[in-house]
Amino acid sequence: MPLTFDDLLRRARALPRPGRRALLGIAGSPGAGKSTLAEHLVRELNGTDEPWVAHVPMDGFHLADAELERLGLRDRKGAPETFDAAGYAALLGRLRDDPRGDTVYAPGFERVLEQPLAGAIPVPPPARLIVTEGNYLLLDTGAWARVRPLLDEVWFCELPEHERLRRLVTRHEEFGKAHDEAVAWVERTDQRNAELIAPTRDRADLVVPQSALPRGRFPSPGR
Repeated sequence: MPLTFDDLLRRARALPRPGRRALLGIAGSPGAGKSTLAEHLVRELNGTDEPWVAHVPMDGFHLADAELERLGLRDRKGAPETFDAAGYAALLGRLRDDPRGDTVYAPGFERVLEQPLAGAIPVPPPARLIVTEGNYLLLDTGAWARVRPLLDEVWFCELPEHERLRRLVTRHEEFGKAHDEAVAWVERTDQRNAELIAPTRDRADLVVPQSALPRGRFPSPGR
């Protein structure tokens, strides 16, 4: 039988074990629906009860534009080298292993400013499942190689290529780019990143097809 969103809910719900927090990663190429899947999972799993699932995106570890300018990477924003991968891995390690039961604060990403925002996401002690999503969770080079061992499972979102590209262009337009500018960014930057991400598919525990992805708005650019 085809995989469904309800199947994903059951699988995610079973990840935490007594006395130990679980981390679920959602990977995939830009525009594949990672953020929407993560947001739907968190909302449905939390339901009306006390929240026990937290969403910690990778996007908060974007380097600030000022640092990208210093490094000469401003036109590569969204590529693996434009993130603090070591910092991201360190946060995942703390979320997984911190024995003190403190609230952990993770950085977020401000879409209007297109900048990371420190301390934007609180992860309270009762959170037993952390859902994190981003392009490079399965990358095995540099500091990114530290990420996969910290995750209990990683799912890879997969869309037909034409639909993924269409969503990417539309999304960039919604966040202020003119159509030609959006197409150029997708072709120059997003696709270059997608070529790095596609081979990591085989390292995932589960490939999530379009049929299992929740329907709805795909709200954030997949950089």
